[in-house]
Amino acid sequence: MNKAFTKESDHEDDDELQLPELPSGGKNYITPQGYAALRAEFAELMDNERPKIVEAVHWAASNGDRSENGDYIYGKKRLREIDRRIRFLTKRLEIAEIADPSVHHGNDQIFFGATVTYVDDANFERTVRIIGIDEADSSKGEVSWISPIARTLLKARVGDELKLVMPERVANIEVLAVHYPAN
Repeated sequence: MNKAFTKESDHEDDDELQLPELPSGGKNYITPQGYAALRAEFAELMDNERPKIVEAVHWAASNGDRSENGDYIYGKKRLREIDRRIRFLTKRLEIAEIADPSVHHGNDQIFFGATVTYVDDANFERTVRIIGIDEADSSKGEVSWISPIARTLLKARVGDELKLVMPERVANIEVLAVHYPAN
């Protein structure tokens, strides 16, 4: 059968739309900056990238045989990727709960949005920023508020000694500093 008439996997869209698990009854907390970044990505896809790809696919389709038309095949694939990302962003923006960490500025207790410095029992000092699922980037020292380290740290204060439960062991950590962005 010609490839042009075969249907792609029905599960392809579902796999990428699975949202990270939130605690039952939990909210999808996000910083104002994270929310703005998701909105900007959504707007860019809707206003610029998607219309360009739709135009390219329309042009490629007008060239005739679509089964061997690379521009058409790639354009349709890219359009599916964009639409998948738009659906994902729409769902995430709908359930987003914006929490401004600057309201805790000067507080020594750890809440969402805090930048926390702690030391573990191996005397290794780390600094993490606790932010939303959709904005966390571990390479920048950012962790999701539902991560094990964030769950351990939340509501603790400077000087508290805590037990961080990890799959391979339990580590003792001590909170050294807590910072929040100024408004």
